[in-house]
Amino acid sequence: MPTVVVVGGQWGDEGKGRIVDMLAQKAHVIARYSAGNNAGHTVINEQGEFRLHLVPAGIFYEDKLCVIGNGVVIDPAELLEEIAGLTARGVNTERLHVSDRAHVLMPYHKLIDRLDEERRGDAAIGTTGRGVGPAFVDKVARAGIRMGDLVDEQVLEQKLTTLLPYKNALIEDYYHSEPLSMEQLYASYVEYGRQLAPFVVNTSDLVQEC
Repeated sequence: MPTVVVVGGQWGDEGKGRIVDMLAQKAHVIARYSAGNNAGHTVINEQGEFRLHLVPAGIFYEDKLCVIGNGVVIDPAELLEEIAGLTARGVNTERLHVSDRAHVLMPYHKLIDRLDEERRGDAAIGTTGRGVGPAFVDKVARAGIRMGDLVDEQVLEQKLTTLLPYKNALIEDYYHSEPLSMEQLYASYVEYGRQLAPFVVNTSDLVQEC
């Protein structure tokens, strides 16, 4: 199928959201394919002004399929908040689909992001502190948790049992900070998984069928 890709070349603030919103009028599928909630789009329409960080700008069109692809790292709490905000303002989010292969942004990603910036001092990168960089590091290292894992409580527990001790050792021994609780982390993310499960699908198959 023909594909149009909108790419920002100025490190943000180029008005990509507005362009996507315009192009979405003639598209069947509108997809986010990369980055995380450190990015943002502002869309103004007859329903008002909306600031989107994860949900594709095509969500305002009733006949469009909206996809968060496997190249996006997803903060579940932020996604749920965004969905709730759209729903509260009368926007139908039932056409939103999230890739089961998209990686999940975890609390240790945010913590490591912040601690690493502090450790760099004057040489700090200047990140948003949202943990997107460390989440992508885990993705490349094949040490991340995917959305498909998040919605499977047993798999989530298995992965956290392996990953969290390693992350806590890094946090304690290298950054000299307090470790994260396995019980609290698991309980929170199980609940996120339950709420997001209706949105999580194999988006590759979904798009091919369009």
